[in-house]
Amino acid sequence: MDLEKIWHDSLMIVQSQVTESVFELWFKPIRLFNLEGTEAVLVVPNRFFGDWVDDNYPGLLNEALSEVVSSPITLQFRVDTDQHGDEQVKKDLIQQAKKVRTAGKGIYLNVKYTFESFVVGASNQFAHAAALAVSESLGRAYNPLFIYGDVGLGKTHLINAIGNKVIKRLSTATVLYVSSEQFTNEVVSAIRHEKMSELKDRYRSLDMLLIDDVQFIANKTQTQEEFFHTFNALYERQKQIVISSDRPPKELGAITDRLKSRFTMGLIADIQQPTVEHKIAILQRKAEDQKILLPDDVTYYMASRVRSNIRELEGCLIKLAAHSNLTGQPISVAVAKNVLKDLFYDDIKPINIENIQKMVCEYYGIKLTDIKAKKRTKELIIPRQLAMYISKQLTDLSLGDIGKAFGGKDHATVIYACKQVEAKIKKDEGFNKVVQQIINRIKP
Repeated sequence: MDLEKIWHDSLMIVQSQVTESVFELWFKPIRLFNLEGTEAVLVVPNRFFGDWVDDNYPGLLNEALSEVVSSPITLQFRVDTDQHGDEQVKKDLIQQAKKVRTAGKGIYLNVKYTFESFVVGASNQFAHAAALAVSESLGRAYNPLFIYGDVGLGKTHLINAIGNKVIKRLSTATVLYVSSEQFTNEVVSAIRHEKMSELKDRYRSLDMLLIDDVQFIANKTQTQEEFFHTFNALYERQKQIVISSDRPPKELGAITDRLKSRFTMGLIADIQQPTVEHKIAILQRKAEDQKILLPDDVTYYMASRVRSNIRELEGCLIKLAAHSNLTGQPISVAVAKNVLKDLFYDDIKPINIENIQKMVCEYYGIKLTDIKAKKRTKELIIPRQLAMYISKQLTDLSLGDIGKAFGGKDHATVIYACKQVEAKIKKDEGFNKVVQQIINRIKP
């Protein structure tokens, strides 16, 4: 087996265990330079590259290479700085990094995420149409556009697609895609190094700002303050703002009311869980793009078993293809059952109050101990009532037993909580979708 083949198969294993953006940015630019005995030499663009991979994914490359060659491998990173060495490798590495980080003036956009590669179905049709409209009429169609949905359903793909189409259509447009975590880090760095004016100039001169996973700025006062003023500056200049989140604006805890108000000024579009038919279409598209021969019965098996999100669905496809490529076994339902059995853990997760409480706490970003405590703060009342309501819906426990699991509450408290949730579901469609979203995460 030659070096190129070994590295290709190793990367397929890595790709099945990390997010697509991480794979594209940090793993794909790496090259296998040499492999002698048990030692592999990997070429990286710079020293930071190798350090970052070692710090954040220790052992992952070792394990992937070891699996491919069927023997333990130790790694050595080599920075490609030799001007008289392999210039083509160097150019490829630089080009790969640039391709992921920039596309025209679309800074940090992932060029793979386009409208053409986005599979439209009933669950995301509205969000897709809204995103398309925004890309064709900056600052005028829907501003801001707020897209929300569960993890791994395509929000990041969609907002990147907006940016990629805009810079393709308007060559002079300045577009910035940034995660809320990165925005927070930039604010902290600007404050520390007294460069806030530079940060403001950078963000407030944009034609379009795409900010991903805005829920993570919760409890970050300075970040929220700067984002509020950036939002206002862009909005007043009729510049486009697109925001994604895992929940609707009303359900964003620990984010100021004035920011939530700004988020609702334009259009709010949600992405729901895909149907089995939609997941089949996605698998077929992905298999076609990656030239994977995927039988129809295997496609249906995977689509019906993976219930959490599209990202996990893609991970299963990559792992199955890697196994087939390494072993020479054709893909079949029997092979899929064996290879993917560890990825279907959601199907056997028991439904009990503890798991319900954990899921609700995770969604609202609160501690498990708080939901069981006697605190009656605004941030805790709704999650606690919702957890009681879902416990009543999904378990056979008595109202008294449910109450005991929430710090010794009586059955009357549980009845009251359920009525409050039912009333909120009837009058608030956004909250109703949140409830269904959490239930879908819990149910096998």
